[in-house]
Amino acid sequence: MEHNDHEDESRAFFGSRASLVMLGFLAIAGYFLVTEHWAHIVPFLPWLFLLACPLMHIFMHGGHGGRGTGNDRSDPALQH
Repeated sequence: MEHNDHEDESRAFFGSRASLVMLGFLAIAGYFLVTEHWAHIVPFLPWLFLLACPLMHIFMHGGHGGRGTGNDRSDPALQH
């Protein structure tokens, strides 16, 4: 029952007026931060794309060695 109460509290925060104002403020601040500093961001974009490749490989493959594939035959739940 405590779990449901916690979900209601988190929903109340994200549905409140204060959180909507905060999200709006962060969106406006982010827009101005990017537009004012765009000249400083552009030279690093190719390096950010290159950095994204190994990060996506690590986090999206779930590692190697059979983890996360769902084809593990030693799992009794998969044997019928």
